[in-house]
Amino acid sequence: MSAVGMLGPTIGRSSRAIDHLRKALCSPLVSGVGSFLGPLGFPQLLRLPSCPGSFRGLQQGNCLHPGADTVKPLDGVRILDLTRVLAGPFATMNLGDLGAEIIKVEKPGSGDDTRSWGPPFVGTESVYFLSVNRNKKSIAINMKKAKGAKIIKELAAVCDVLVENYVPGKLAGMGLGYDDINTVAPHIIYCSITGYGQTGPKFQQAGYDSVAAAVSGLLHVTGPEGGEPVRPGVAMTDLATGLYAYGAIMAALLQRHKTGKGMHLDCNLLSSQVACLTYIASNFLNCRTESIRWGTAHASIVPYQVLHNKLIMEMKHPTVGKITVPGPAVRYSQFEVSDPKPPPLVGQHTLDVLKSTLGYKDDVIQDLFDAGIIAQHEFK
Repeated sequence: MSAVGMLGPTIGRSSRAIDHLRKALCSPLVSGVGSFLGPLGFPQLLRLPSCPGSFRGLQQGNCLHPGADTVKPLDGVRILDLTRVLAGPFATMNLGDLGAEIIKVEKPGSGDDTRSWGPPFVGTESVYFLSVNRNKKSIAINMKKAKGAKIIKELAAVCDVLVENYVPGKLAGMGLGYDDINTVAPHIIYCSITGYGQTGPKFQQAGYDSVAAAVSGLLHVTGPEGGEPVRPGVAMTDLATGLYAYGAIMAALLQRHKTGKGMHLDCNLLSSQVACLTYIASNFLNCRTESIRWGTAHASIVPYQVLHNKLIMEMKHPTVGKITVPGPAVRYSQFEVSDPKPPPLVGQHTLDVLKSTLGYKDDVIQDLFDAGIIAQHEFK
């Protein structure tokens, strides 16, 4: 498929996408590759067939473009974030740390569910929300309205990745399911995070960390020896799923780099937690050994050695001042993760995204405000 054909019917409405396409097609590195990565992609990193040291579509050594020592892996990648609570926001926050532009879509007024979760609060801001939403823009859109859904489609057309954590079928009912988005954005990497997957007897049930932890068997092996099952002190099933989604998105971006094709990623709480049982599951599958609760002991080795890594981030929040949150767990030798930006207020970047990303005119934006389709949080 040609580069233009892959962009979909609505991409032409974005001047930014057109500029990007022009630059990509004019790049000397595109010659001989035969694929296009979507609206933002990595045309500057595409492989020359004769590039020494290149391997399976990736560049190495002296073939990297100038400035490779400072570029972040996801610089230039734009991600549309339709997630809320923990698993999805945790995944997109980690992608933002690597340079991706994260556009978080929130419900006008209330925003992400966790904005109201507390105590504790810092001023009026939920510490829970602050912990997993740095380095993001917030745009407040009523997606249930036809005009709101239209904005989502237009944003998807100029994004590389869409991440959502709705119950299967909910977004399709709004015309925003994978098939709908793929029609206007065939390059899109559409990552769905659910409780139980896209099919099966439980697929339409909402996903909750504690329920998935119980069903998967995590609670069965957690707690004091001889005691009752205990829920872990942190929502490990949500967090593990977020990390699986993060890794899957990175792999899908690499796959699109090689094939030029987008895809649908199916991540879910149950599968993620079962996969994380690793040796616990293998003990049963291979030896029919049912695991028991060991408390702080270990069935195979003792003792543990814990290495403490300092990873505290401070940033200035627009309403409450300085906040402190845990930072990224991984360090990279070739670049520094993005400077931390505070989690956004609800709809803080609505105007910015509509103007700079979609090129909306002031009168169109005002009509959307008047109709209650969008909202903007103003602060001094």
